[in-house]
Amino acid sequence: MPKKSENQILLDEALGRKKVKKPFGKRTKRFFKSLGPGFITGASDDDPSGIATYSQTGAQFGYSQAWTALFSFPFMAAIQEMCGRIGLVTGKGLAGVIKKNYSKKILYISVLILLIANTINIGADLGAMASSGQLIFGINFIYWLLGITAITLILEIFVSYRVYAKILKYLAFLLLSYIVVAFIVNQNWSQIILATLVPHFSFSKQYLMNIVAILGTTISPYLFFWQANEEVEEEVEKRQLKSMGAGIPKFKKRDVRNLRTDTITGMFFSNLIMFFIIITTASTLGIHGILNIETADQAAQALKPIAGNFAYLLFALGIIGTGLLAIPVLAGSASYAVSETFKLKEGLYKKLKQAHGFYGIITIATVVGLVVNFIGIPPFRMLYYTAILNGLAAPPLMIMIMKISNNKKILGKYTNKKISNILGWTITAIMSACAIALIISLFI
Repeated sequence: MPKKSENQILLDEALGRKKVKKPFGKRTKRFFKSLGPGFITGASDDDPSGIATYSQTGAQFGYSQAWTALFSFPFMAAIQEMCGRIGLVTGKGLAGVIKKNYSKKILYISVLILLIANTINIGADLGAMASSGQLIFGINFIYWLLGITAITLILEIFVSYRVYAKILKYLAFLLLSYIVVAFIVNQNWSQIILATLVPHFSFSKQYLMNIVAILGTTISPYLFFWQANEEVEEEVEKRQLKSMGAGIPKFKKRDVRNLRTDTITGMFFSNLIMFFIIITTASTLGIHGILNIETADQAAQALKPIAGNFAYLLFALGIIGTGLLAIPVLAGSASYAVSETFKLKEGLYKKLKQAHGFYGIITIATVVGLVVNFIGIPPFRMLYYTAILNGLAAPPLMIMIMKISNNKKILGKYTNKKISNILGWTITAIMSACAIALIISLFI
């Protein structure tokens, strides 16, 4: 067909024979539609555990650890892209790939640590959400705790994967409230820029412990398992794969490109929120001498006289919203890992009657998490130490991820590029060194 002249195109548009294209709007719509497992994974990383850790960071160390948000972004994106690629190419989750190709002892230890850490994290997240609900609406903590637990279980067990994935994606945008809060309060932007671009180090036990907590809540084991499995869920949803673990999926090269875009976007969003929480609490709680965050309501209430009602309400509502996003991810990632380890039928695309074991693990982890709230440890303190536990558990898993993502027998031509290996091995070494240093410091 001959190419139309510019005059002919203008005539067609004038006569209504062809609509004027809006490429920017179309691209933007397509971009947001393409966001999936990577974006949800990144957003779920800013769960109440993350909020607690970042709040404690800002309160105790001011702006001096703002650099960690910029520092962790490329490493987090690299590791999560590997996890997603492993799921996309193999049609199996991380646990399934480790079980088939590596030592089962490593798998059992990793899954056990994951299950313990996730269950504690679920309990602490539920407690933080219930405390925030009580703070805002005045309803008793127990009612909030039971209600939130019931809602998350109902959504995860009885809502279809297609609808559920959309719910999680839209919940992620509640994190924008933390950016709004940062601009409500007064900030020293020149000091913030300096602290972000020029890292400040201290070799004190407390400073080191906080760095491990930040890395543990940012580059977390549950995110590794979740994203790998969600990429497989997407393939089942698109009919590229009959069921999870049932052979090699029929994916396309553009799926790999989309995965990278989705993952980088999600991790950037995650670290952006982290950055704004740190500087907000540094410029409010930190400069007013509020150095220890023990409960969710304490963190939000402390903002009230300093930043006003609007800021504290947004902060508290953000905890509830992110918890609704993160708890299913925590329970789901643990269930994926256990199900693949013991060959149970798995997948959020399956109904309850088709995957009793998978949904049973989700239920048990969530209910045990609920019970954790009655052992007497303040939720935010529990969240902080859970982040440290994740920081200790992550390095062994990251070594396995690096080995898998460089194994041509597993990934074929989709093994790591040079930049992925540089970033992946660097952050694995850094997190391993921090974990070892922290363990040593505990005995000195």
